[in-house]
This record gives sequence, structure tokens and C-alpha cells, in this order.
Amino acid sequence: MDWTAFLLSVKLAGWTVLLLLPTAMFIARHLAWRRYPGRGLVEAAMTLPLVLPPTVLGYYLLVGMGRASPIGQVYEEAFGTPLVFTFEGILIASLIFNLPFAVQPMQRAFESISTEVRDAAACCGMSPWRILWRIELPLAWPGIMTAFVLVFAHTIGEFGVVLMVGGSIPGETRTAAIEIYDRVQAFDNAAAGAMSALLLVISLVAITVANIVTKKADAGRN
Repeated sequence: MDWTAFLLSVKLAGWTVLLLLPTAMFIARHLAWRRYPGRGLVEAAMTLPLVLPPTVLGYYLLVGMGRASPIGQVYEEAFGTPLVFTFEGILIASLIFNLPFAVQPMQRAFESISTEVRDAAACCGMSPWRILWRIELPLAWPGIMTAFVLVFAHTIGEFGVVLMVGGSIPGETRTAAIEIYDRVQAFDNAAAGAMSALLLVISLVAITVANIVTKKADAGRN
């Protein structure tokens, strides 16, 4: 088993969770409580990574971050290296393809918070920041935890987008899922099977944790 590839996947998942969840929380609160023209289009855009084939999303990200793109040119001028086929490139791709997995659970959690609760807290003189920390986040915690679990597990197992944007560079962009593909191509079924079993266990644990958190939250509300 290639532990370097597995640890790279864990590193990618960790950075994705750390950077994505605060931004996704802001988007989720906005979508949960704001009503404005075009809101449906924004929600559809947030959902696109769920329905687009990974190769399609990966292709557009590859073009959008490549050397010929404005983003790729600015990055290369600033750091001296291309953005694609680097860890930073697959991290940006990971933030984008994980967006719905982070936003949707938190949006549903914030939507479940009664507006009367927030209005009552405001009438008592609580600041918006204090309402967020003392009322909203504790009530929305199950959705936040679910988003954390889903984003981490999905990043660990993502293949198509990461391969399109990062290729298969050992120690840089070759994640566990790509390592499995490479092992199968090399007819090394033992290594591919061991890595696949590990990812299967991680995914099973993640789904179990998400289900337990959701059930406990529902029981608490009832």
C-alpha cells in the first residue's frame, strides 16, 4: 500500500475542510434566509458539481487555471510555478467540487432555525455576532458536522477532477484514488484491493457518523 498517496489524500481533505467550511457556512446562511430575484439560479450553480461529470468539471478547471488563463498567468508570475499539476491546483479544484457537499447540509440546518428565535434574541439586545455564536451555531451544529464528514470523505475518494487538474505526480498530486487506478493499470490487484478497502472503511465510518449526528439532532428537536 502506498501510504504517501493516502497521506496526501488526508492532507488534501484536511485543507479542504479547513478552508471550505467557513465560506460554505456564510453561503448557507445567506441562501437559508435571504429572498431575492435569481436566488434559484445561485442555488443551481451551487449544485452543479453534483450533476456535472467529473471530467467535464475537471476540464473547465484545467482550462480556467492553466497557463493560458488569466488566473494561471497571475499565479505563475507571483509564485514562479504553474497552478495546474500542483497540490495548490488540486486544492482549489477540491474547494469547488466539494461546495455542494458543504453548503447543502448547513443550509438545511439554518433553514430549520425559527426566525422567531433569532428575532427574540435581537430584541433582547444580542448582537448579530453573538446570535451567531450563542444560538445559530449550536442549533445548526448537526448540519455543520454532516458537512464536515461529507466533505472529508468525498475529498478522500475523489478521482476524476483531481486527475484532470493534477495528473499523477508522486508526492504532489497522486492521491489514494489515483494510486488505485495506477495499481489496477499495472495489474497490482493486491495493492489496489488494500487501498480500496481502506477507502471503503473510511467512507462507511463517515456515513455512519453523519447518520448518527442527524438522528440525534432530530431526536433532540422532537
